[in-house]
Amino acid sequence: QVQLVESGGGLVQAGGSLRLSCAASGRTFRSYNMGWFRQAPGKEREFVARISSSGISTVYADSVKGRFTISRDNAKKTVHLEMNSLNVEDTAVYYCAAAGPGTATMTYWGQGTQVTVSS
Repeated sequence: QVQLVESGGGLVQAGGSLRLSCAASGRTFRSYNMGWFRQAPGKEREFVARISSSGISTVYADSVKGRFTISRDNAKKTVHLEMNSLNVEDTAVYYCAAAGPGTATMTYWGQGTQVTVSS
């Protein structure tokens, strides 16, 4: 069982940066693949980025590639999403998620943190 708590959201001007954090509980965090997703008003939840359990492998949505960076610290049981060059289209609730060991399906979800980018 993994519990996830996101933080770091807020209001930022276009072109600015934010760093989201996800704190996880559970003894087996280092075996979980982790990801970030987002949901904008009136839209479905979409994939943003994911990172393998070791932190070696990362994948990004095309819309954020080159602007966002996902990272993790297994010792601290945290996952981060560094977001640069933000634009209004990045406005959404951002969710941290975890996939069980050896799986790609996100099973555990945080409550989300709001990111609002103003023009």
